[in-house]
Amino acid sequence: MLAIVIMLGLLVGESPADERFHFPVAIPPMSPPIADLSLDLDNLWAYLRTHGDAQWETFPSYLPTVVPHFLEIFDRLNLRATVFVVGQDAALEKNHGPLRQIVDAGHEIGNHSFNHEPWLQRYSREQLVDEFEQTEAALAKITDQAIVGFRGPGFSLSADVLQLLCQRGYQFDGSTFPTFLGPMARAYYLMTSTFSSAEKEDRSEMFGSLRDGLRPLKPYWWTTPSGRVLELPVSTIPIVRAPFHFSYLCFLAQVSPRLAELYFRIALAICRLTRTSPSLLLHPLDFLGGDEVPQLSFFPGMKLTGDVKRAFSERMLAIYAKQFEVLPMGEHAVRIGTKVTNSRTF
Repeated sequence: MLAIVIMLGLLVGESPADERFHFPVAIPPMSPPIADLSLDLDNLWAYLRTHGDAQWETFPSYLPTVVPHFLEIFDRLNLRATVFVVGQDAALEKNHGPLRQIVDAGHEIGNHSFNHEPWLQRYSREQLVDEFEQTEAALAKITDQAIVGFRGPGFSLSADVLQLLCQRGYQFDGSTFPTFLGPMARAYYLMTSTFSSAEKEDRSEMFGSLRDGLRPLKPYWWTTPSGRVLELPVSTIPIVRAPFHFSYLCFLAQVSPRLAELYFRIALAICRLTRTSPSLLLHPLDFLGGDEVPQLSFFPGMKLTGDVKRAFSERMLAIYAKQFEVLPMGEHAVRIGTKVTNSRTF
């Protein structure tokens, strides 16, 4: 797929911006299709923990820095999003200010687990119940919203998680990531880590399996013994199932911002042609550069400065907002729920 994008980029040439990225397929005029926007608010400590850095144990935070950055961009573009908050962050008073800023700006809050351990599928039912109870209690300190959406850290999911979502009144899940690249990402992650054998075993299912790449790209219902919950998959490019969330785009932008933008426009065009409503995923590091959080220089895309990355992310979000009616995930779920007929069991 990347080779195709590079070839298209070479063919595009140096024409003006509006023409440079014109996708040569006629799309008939119509009202903008629905899409949604979400942000997983993974904090500095969560990334350090993922990398095996013991500094995570003091729960260092960049929320006071990054939250105003993405809220300003969302406000300029008139976008509302679902922000999945980690319970541990909501439990700490030092984070309440920036988290309440998100709520006050009109964004939806979702559950992103309490401990941000991306192996929920290895938890016992009792551990999962405790995880949900702690997170919901912590989120109640920053918002009076009913928490109706969940995304597992590292796209971790299990039958027990889905059953708990139904039992606890959740309306949607966003934990599936239908791509075949997950095992490759996991192999690279473990190969470059310093984890013990036991720690690597905990992480042995991170980012999913090849089977996950076969899951549907469009919304569907998970059916459990306790009811059903709507799945809104994190979007990958239809047919090829390559990722196009912003962490990937920022990585491409290190090579060429033009190439990254072309890739994004092609992804959105294919979504529209296949009538796939995109569910676009953001992370805090899409709005922070390596100059601002040097501890995370190991993360893809961190060679860009914060100013450059924010300008790039805002430009991509403007493209998204122009082509789609962008909603928080909860509103998306309500809007389409009665129209979704496909269902499956875990």
